[in-house]
Amino acid sequence: MPEHAPQAGERPSRSGPDIGVSTRTTNGFLTVNSHEMYAEDARPHNIAREDDVSAESAPVLLLHGGFCSLESLRPQADALAEEHRVLAFERPGHGRSADIPGGFDYDRGVDDALAYLDAMGVAQAHLVGYSDGAIIGLLLAMRHPQRVRSLVAISANLDPSAFDMGDEEDSSPEPEPSPERATEPEQPTVEPGSERDWYQRLSPDGPEHVDVVLDKLMALWRTEPHIAATDLGAVAAPTLVMAADRDAVPVEHTLLIARSIPNAQLCIVPGATHALVAERPELISTIIGDFLRGR
Repeated sequence: MPEHAPQAGERPSRSGPDIGVSTRTTNGFLTVNSHEMYAEDARPHNIAREDDVSAESAPVLLLHGGFCSLESLRPQADALAEEHRVLAFERPGHGRSADIPGGFDYDRGVDDALAYLDAMGVAQAHLVGYSDGAIIGLLLAMRHPQRVRSLVAISANLDPSAFDMGDEEDSSPEPEPSPERATEPEQPTVEPGSERDWYQRLSPDGPEHVDVVLDKLMALWRTEPHIAATDLGAVAAPTLVMAADRDAVPVEHTLLIARSIPNAQLCIVPGATHALVAERPELISTIIGDFLRGR
């Protein structure tokens, strides 16, 4: 987690602490598709330049979920950065990236990811996507197979009917203030899964903009995505499909995704919900690391 989180509405610092002691990290903002986004680039100390990276340790691109910042994937970023160059960015309206006019859609998420890889000079990457990021990862692997070395899709859904938004709201609870602190005008205490608190701490748009972002996300989740299971046959990259046994996405739907992707591996994480990356971080990181090793 960051050592310093900006005050509500404050523009975050353009630099930050290293992601773990074994990595060198560059944090900052870059312009992608005419809008400015926060991004991080972490490399193990023994990787000096991108052209030093072997095929086995190709860059990993993290794709966060809806109403999430990169902090939601911080445990996975830390673990993966011990062996891989780890790239990540926050989509508009998420984390430290300011919102932009118009609604959210997955096609723009795909375009932003491609433009980001181009800006970083990366021809091919391992993709690790969570929730909305997993949907973007599936679309990238289907439409641009040459850019995807491998894919880890965590808690993806192919259509709106397969995503229980009620469970999603339950998986990101807002913390209740303790009685003695209820009237103190301090920053919220961040607990795993409390994405509203991370939004208030990180967003340059200020905490009052949170309902705008949530309305746009609800509209997205009610209407998208629309991916035919048969179209997943176009995914050529080695793929790991993962979800929780109490996920907002039914296990049967996750099975459908895995069965529709040629030679895909499947992992159902026990005792977890749609917030599995926060609930079982060490297990998730170990499984992803093992899947990526040697690819």
